[in-house]
Amino acid sequence: MSEADDEPLVSALLAVSRTMVALTARSLTALDVDVTLPQYRALVVLATGPRRSAELARELGVAASTLTRMCDRLCQKGMVQRFQRDGNRRTVWLGLTAAGRATVGAVMLARQDELRRIVRDSGLVASGRTLTVLHRFVQAGGELPDDEWWRCWQHSAEDAARLNVG
Repeated sequence: MSEADDEPLVSALLAVSRTMVALTARSLTALDVDVTLPQYRALVVLATGPRRSAELARELGVAASTLTRMCDRLCQKGMVQRFQRDGNRRTVWLGLTAAGRATVGAVMLARQDELRRIVRDSGLVASGRTLTVLHRFVQAGGELPDDEWWRCWQHSAEDAARLNVG
């Protein structure tokens, strides 16, 4: 398939992407959550489990110094906590606190409700093939399927408690 053949799908996905970012921004505003979109993305990644700071920076595609400033703010807001593991003081780990986990859950549920409303109001119905394509897209983008993400989110509280985070 040529790049020209991909253009209609790429254009449609760009529009979907803008819509999803707008939904997230509206959810953050409606819930009066004091985090930026990049900070929220960091919280979402951490919701699947604690990360070393270098690993989180790579996953978010930001410089280590940018991540440090972002996490400084999230720590001040009580949403993220830094910690060491296995006695290694050189490696900084980051994990969600209970407040960070609650924030992610509330925003995700608000987004889910909004998506349900959009699907219902628009009369959209997805075929099995469409769902397969969407799941393959999610997987190719390096994200977890929704049910697996929620399972990780549930376990993140256990991880935090076990590691004395939050």
